[in-house]
Amino acid sequence: MDILKVISGGQTGVDRAALDVALKHRIKCGGWCPAGRLDESGKIPDRYPLKELKKGGPEERTLRNVQGSEGTIVIYFHELSGGTAYTVGCCIEDRQPHRLIDAAKYSPEDAATLMISFVCDNEIDILNIAGPRESEWVGGYAYAFRAVDILVSRLRVRGRGRV
Repeated sequence: MDILKVISGGQTGVDRAALDVALKHRIKCGGWCPAGRLDESGKIPDRYPLKELKKGGPEERTLRNVQGSEGTIVIYFHELSGGTAYTVGCCIEDRQPHRLIDAAKYSPEDAATLMISFVCDNEIDILNIAGPRESEWVGGYAYAFRAVDILVSRLRVRGRGRV
């Protein structure tokens, strides 16, 4: 089984890691980003194929990315806050399948196993991945990249239903 598309908002940290894994594995990726392609470091690089909102900021981006996917994985460290908590709220409000991965509790390898179960159990082809920006969780990019890379690699090798 392959994930057909990874959606993320392009912010530094977890979002960027998800997009980088998709690009590494040549998986279709995209999603919405705020007007001006703004992120905490300035501007989201053009190599990320994101659709720019004509107006609206991070909240609108988050809502559109949740609604544009079949399920959302939220990777965070210890406690939900800010935009990451807002993402979970959007999932609950839209009654969308979602899986929380607390990096304080799981190694990247164990997180990947949980994510595989979530993707397979919910038959998700278009996956939204979200979490804190890098300044809110230093090391979030590295953790998320490793976990999502393992997820994609294992899904490709084992296939849905045989995980």
